[in-house]
Amino acid sequence: MRIKLIDNLLVTLIVSLFVVTTSCETGSKTIFLRDYITPEMQDDIMPAIRKAIDDCNRLKANKLVLPSGRFQVKGDYAFERYCFVTNNDEGMKRIAFDLSGMENVEIQGDNTQLDFVGYVVPFLLNYSNNIVISGVSIDYTTPFHSEAEIISIDDDFVDVHFDENEFPFEINHDCIYFTNKPTGYGNFNLMLEFDKEKREPSLGACDYWVDGTIKAERIENKNVRLYKSGLGGTPGNIFVFGCGHRLVPCFVISDCSNVLIENVNVYHTGGMAFVAQRSMNIELNKCNVTPSPNKNRIVSATADATHFANCGGYIRMIDCVFENQKDDATNIHGIYNQIVKVEYPDKLTVKLAHEAQFGFYYFKKGLNIEIVNNSNLITVEQNVVENVKIINKEYAEITLKEPVSADVEEGFVVAQTSYYPDVLVKGCTIRSNRARGLLLGSRGKIVIDSNYFHVPGSSIYFEGDGSYWFEQSGVRDVEITRNVFDNCGYGAPSWGKATIAVGSGIWKDKENSRYNRNIRVHDNVFRHFDPRIVNIYCVDGFDFYNNTLIKTTDYQYNQTEKRPFIANNCENINIK
Repeated sequence: MRIKLIDNLLVTLIVSLFVVTTSCETGSKTIFLRDYITPEMQDDIMPAIRKAIDDCNRLKANKLVLPSGRFQVKGDYAFERYCFVTNNDEGMKRIAFDLSGMENVEIQGDNTQLDFVGYVVPFLLNYSNNIVISGVSIDYTTPFHSEAEIISIDDDFVDVHFDENEFPFEINHDCIYFTNKPTGYGNFNLMLEFDKEKREPSLGACDYWVDGTIKAERIENKNVRLYKSGLGGTPGNIFVFGCGHRLVPCFVISDCSNVLIENVNVYHTGGMAFVAQRSMNIELNKCNVTPSPNKNRIVSATADATHFANCGGYIRMIDCVFENQKDDATNIHGIYNQIVKVEYPDKLTVKLAHEAQFGFYYFKKGLNIEIVNNSNLITVEQNVVENVKIINKEYAEITLKEPVSADVEEGFVVAQTSYYPDVLVKGCTIRSNRARGLLLGSRGKIVIDSNYFHVPGSSIYFEGDGSYWFEQSGVRDVEITRNVFDNCGYGAPSWGKATIAVGSGIWKDKENSRYNRNIRVHDNVFRHFDPRIVNIYCVDGFDFYNNTLIKTTDYQYNQTEKRPFIANNCENINIK
């Protein structure tokens, strides 16, 4: 046993020396993951990934090359950090590729397929600069949602059938629990019907919010009967069951600069596919969020395909595909903090009012801010941060450079105004997902060019509010051109009132608020069964010209509104 142990140690040392020597002698500072993978790692290459990442840091390597082929990754030996990720669930995360603090590094895959097992975040970039990731596909052996085919519908129940190999479950105390979820998350709170043939949310589909305790029982032919009146649905279609938690985003980019992700597929993840916060200069090029072509799943990511909060510089999404995710293709916005206390002359106590934003710190000395009336989203005054005291993940005290005026009230909101990203979305395909297409909230220049949209809600949505999600928006310069909008708006009425719509949370003084400004829509094609093309309010500057409108009968329109263009409480509106 002693001789064998020594032999194994020598082999390990020789392999390590070979890797280091090869990298140093060539001067390339390149590390090859294949040199760390041993035969006993066929079920889990996480130990190899961890050793390679450690050596990248130790040797200041500038490239980690991943081998071609399919590899399984488990969380037993993964890195671990407590993470606050905007609009995803906070917590201690197991992480495969923890690139925290790394600079000038490229992760280069070669048609590398990584199959993750359990609750493992594939990539974390945290205070990382000049990072390139390419040539990788991400999937999970067991998904973070469940799917069942609708067998029959009754007024008081629905019968469904699960593929128990893909979506295992058990029934305890007359309730169904999905056993691919950890303790505490096994039940569900959301159901959504998908058209099996079209592989998209069904016509008029809406979210069925439930408490997860629907009575269930096994019946003949391995089917399950769920007792819930009013569910509706069409036999042959698919019910997707969601647990409502976003514990496992795929790519987390936090406090980074200059990140390029290209030729990457995200087939599944238990949260958002790409989420960035407080970061500068991010490009997604030929990145696809789509169900695996080798599986019969209908859902890709269980939340947004992409999401950006308080980012700056540029955001570019070029030649990407975002389809079948359980929420929007993107949401680009800032974060409002709610004022809970005003201490004159110059101090505010603020809180992160939505739990999905807890831990989202961004105030610092010298930051320009706006104080906004939360009811009408009108800016009350501008100021500059002089000092910040973080109390906990919810509350902070901010001392301002100038005295606060008497117009500032508790309940108003505060956001930064020092930077916003310029946004380019070009050549992308956005389709068959739940809800909307692009939620645009940057005050930089936004260009939406040559994309294809087929979504069940609004394709372009201008949101933002200071009372619920507390997401800062208010665009200033938007160009929407050369896109194809193909039969959008076939889903739930709550997902948007037109192909291009405003959904900002302005519930007072609409006649005075002009939250969104300077939007130009031209040279697009609208193929529409829904007559509602534009529905906007509180906008200053909207030009709609040289667009082609083609009426279709591909879907049945069931709403009462027939007007193609609606503009309320707006000015400088030109529609030709």
